[in-house]
Amino acid sequence: MSGAVSEARFFSETGVAGEIAALVEPTLHDLGFRVVRVTISGRNGTTVQIMAERPDGTMTVEDCADVSRQLSPLLDAHDPIAGHYTLEISSPGIDRPLARPSDFVAWAGHEARIETKELMSGRRRFRGMLKGLAGNDVQIEVPADQGGPEVTVPIGLIAEARLVLTDELIRDTLRRAKKAAGNPPPQDDAGEDLEQ
Repeated sequence: MSGAVSEARFFSETGVAGEIAALVEPTLHDLGFRVVRVTISGRNGTTVQIMAERPDGTMTVEDCADVSRQLSPLLDAHDPIAGHYTLEISSPGIDRPLARPSDFVAWAGHEARIETKELMSGRRRFRGMLKGLAGNDVQIEVPADQGGPEVTVPIGLIAEARLVLTDELIRDTLRRAKKAAGNPPPQDDAGEDLEQ
């Protein structure tokens, strides 16, 4: 199994969501998946959403069904939620949360929103182009009116981070999905992807 499976997330859920994350993480790891996020909401009664992915960032509908079949008995046995609840297994989606340090490297070149736990230069919210990591700091190119040209955010100060849905992100996500499925996009004579 790849080392990326066990790479720790830089945040953790609290309360019941934290208990569920701790409970399902080993099983997901054994199945070749990793937790992205666990949330509990009150929509349609109580819903436990477990967002997961393979180390390469993929998660098919079939994967969701398989994971659900494996986790349902585990959750039933430990009964972390009082009363009836709906289990929802999902992929991170295109405008995915960034949960691990490697996510900032893997998605460099794409726009992201970052919210910090405390004020940085008078702000808690930043939006701009991910530039990657420098040690344990996320580098993000932001517009001048947001403190640009570049802001460095320590990973330990990040409360939430996610990609911003853009046309380029959609194209890149489709390319990655095709590549993961073993169907690389066609290339021109110079080796450049034709699907850009």
